[in-house]
Amino acid sequence: MGGNQTSVTEFLLVGFPLSPRMRILLFGVFSVFYAFTLLGNGVILGLISLDSRLHTPMYFFLSHLATVDIAYACNTVPQMLVNLLSPTQPISFAGCMTQTFLFLTFSLTECFLLVVMSFDRYVAICLPLRYSTIMSWRVCITLALTSWTIGVLLTLVDMVLLLLLPFCGPQKVNHFFCEILALLKLACADTHLNEVVIMVSGVLVLVGPVSTIVVSYGHILCAILKIQSAEGRWKAFSTCSSHLCVVGLFYGTAIIMYVGPQHGDPQERNKYLLLFHSLFNPMLNPLIYSLRNRDVNAALRRRLKRTVLS
Repeated sequence: MGGNQTSVTEFLLVGFPLSPRMRILLFGVFSVFYAFTLLGNGVILGLISLDSRLHTPMYFFLSHLATVDIAYACNTVPQMLVNLLSPTQPISFAGCMTQTFLFLTFSLTECFLLVVMSFDRYVAICLPLRYSTIMSWRVCITLALTSWTIGVLLTLVDMVLLLLLPFCGPQKVNHFFCEILALLKLACADTHLNEVVIMVSGVLVLVGPVSTIVVSYGHILCAILKIQSAEGRWKAFSTCSSHLCVVGLFYGTAIIMYVGPQHGDPQERNKYLLLFHSLFNPMLNPLIYSLRNRDVNAALRRRLKRTVLS
């Protein structure tokens, strides 16, 4: 930061233009959502670690997804809650850069984890006899670590370019957290290279994984339609429905942000979309997996029954 000759030592997050009464109301509502996010994903992690019947590749990847969701929420929501109560409370330069780095890392990691989970479902339904061979624990650990590694490395590219910029003027970030595009607007230098790199990496990260998931589920759908019994088709589809819902929530938000119609103020629209992405997605994911997944429901009932009996 010293070599960057940065004169700005802290930023002020503008958030949303709200009345004091509305800020207090949203503080209560978002606090409840935040608690449910931590509780729901914590329950998923606890069930997977404690129930041996869930020690399978599918739930191994689900545990990583739950970890990412908890990290998502912990990275952005507490600062947003602070700003709702104290709109003039600044965030340090180092804290802001850290928040940006973590948000990008978790976003990209979740993106690739969803691809890995779709591959797991493809192998389970289309190649069931080879499933245990292909999805060995060594392969599963490698795929999970690769997802995290790619997320970190791609984020580092954006962060290095961001930290090379001087910040010497305005301090108000027009967002509820340190979002990278909002920060670029405060730089005292040309940010064209940063914007191009972000756009290219965003398109690649969006198009590549979405195409892979679509192809995987195309093969899965063909395989399901070939199953003779209705019960067999329903069982095969039910193992994929939860993942499809999560994929739809995650990529639906991203597609609307980058590809959707640009009516009104795009920055204001993206703030609300990222609020949904950061707060509601992590809260809804465990609900989707618990409501639409028999194994998770059964594990939860067994755990509750043991707790009551003990």
